[in-house]
Amino acid sequence: MFENLTDRLEGVFKKLRGHGKLTEENISEALREVRGALLEADVNFKVAKDFVAGVTAKAIGREVAKSLSPGQQVIKIVHEELVDLLGGTAQQIKLD
Repeated sequence: MFENLTDRLEGVFKKLRGHGKLTEENISEALREVRGALLEADVNFKVAKDFVAGVTAKAIGREVAKSLSPGQQVIKIVHEELVDLLGGTAQQIKLD
């Protein structure tokens, strides 16, 4: 399951290489594929929808950092959203 998700996400990011700016069109296409990959990996529809909406809001129109390609920029944004989705900070495990 995770292997397929990884492969699909890598394919999405490869398609974004070569763009000078993240546009609504190339982000929409990529995130449509991300949403499909998440749903195939049995992620809840609402969670996948909210995740994609968060990435879209952060990515559209953002200038690509000089040191990053558009694909790398999207990977950074996706990583940030995943961290937020999973709680944002590490929590101590309480073993009482």
